[in-house]
Amino acid sequence: MVKMAQYGTQHGHGLGKLRAMMEHADVEFAGVFEPNEALRQKVSHSELGLSVHWFGSEDEMLEDESIVAVASEGRNVESLGQTEAIVKKGKHVWYDKPAGDDWHHWQKVLASARDQQLQIQMGYMFRYHEGYCKIGEWVKGGLLGEVFQIRAHMSTLLNSSQREAIAVHMGGILYDLAAHQLDQIVWLLGRPERVTTFLRNDSGEVAQFFDNTLGVFEYKQAMVMLDISALETRPAARRFEVYGSRGSAIMDPMEPADQIRLCLDEAREGYEAGINTVPVTTQSRHDLYMLELDSFLAAVQGQKEPDRSYAHELLVQETLLRATGRIDSSN
Repeated sequence: MVKMAQYGTQHGHGLGKLRAMMEHADVEFAGVFEPNEALRQKVSHSELGLSVHWFGSEDEMLEDESIVAVASEGRNVESLGQTEAIVKKGKHVWYDKPAGDDWHHWQKVLASARDQQLQIQMGYMFRYHEGYCKIGEWVKGGLLGEVFQIRAHMSTLLNSSQREAIAVHMGGILYDLAAHQLDQIVWLLGRPERVTTFLRNDSGEVAQFFDNTLGVFEYKQAMVMLDISALETRPAARRFEVYGSRGSAIMDPMEPADQIRLCLDEAREGYEAGINTVPVTTQSRHDLYMLELDSFLAAVQGQKEPDRSYAHELLVQETLLRATGRIDSSN
């Protein structure tokens, strides 16, 4: 058993992660600290909140030496500072995305975790998505040949208050959602040589909020196009496509997914030449959160190496901040 707590509830995944910890057989859940008193009152009186302990202060939670790990689930403008506070107390962190706006601050926090041999696992749940895992295995195993193009689409529909909350971040909706796909892209292809983005406010509904965005990530022999908007009618048509010299893999939709269109130039590895329809187990967000937590707990307990390295977690964030204009995108 690993004793865990949660810092904050305002992240979009916050309540889902709370439920995952409460339900996981290997977690002894200690409680939640929410620094916003009004929100704490609201959530603590909800069906989920009634069954947990609510810490009265950050110190009450972080000074408890029996708590081994903390889920960092504050708003994106506050979560990096909260994660730093968790790491300073020598606790592992299950940290929801993305890792703030300050590149140097994130480097400092991750270096401190590394020096203390603490786990920081980012909340990119598609790492545990069966469809993405299959495509990753095909790419890394050479089934598709040399990848020359990836296209990813992950849009949503946000109301004015949601847009206003995200508008404080450079990049708008690209900042908020792109890292889920960049986590997959840099896992497959590494660091892009050049990043070019198109950031537009096409609705004009909230000033300074980019609601229609495109990122182009260039590699030596490949190009990636990632488009994300906050304007798409629900349900959003999310998809992920990989094209290589010997085949392609298209997952449409990717959430929820039930199959992948795999096309090969010739039969190999048990698949036919031409089009193969490869089934994928449909997973809920809760399913993915539980798999995330499985991996995190195993790494914390020393049962296995983490699924992603410190260097990978840095690269995802660097690529996101290059795309949003927070750091230089040309080098």
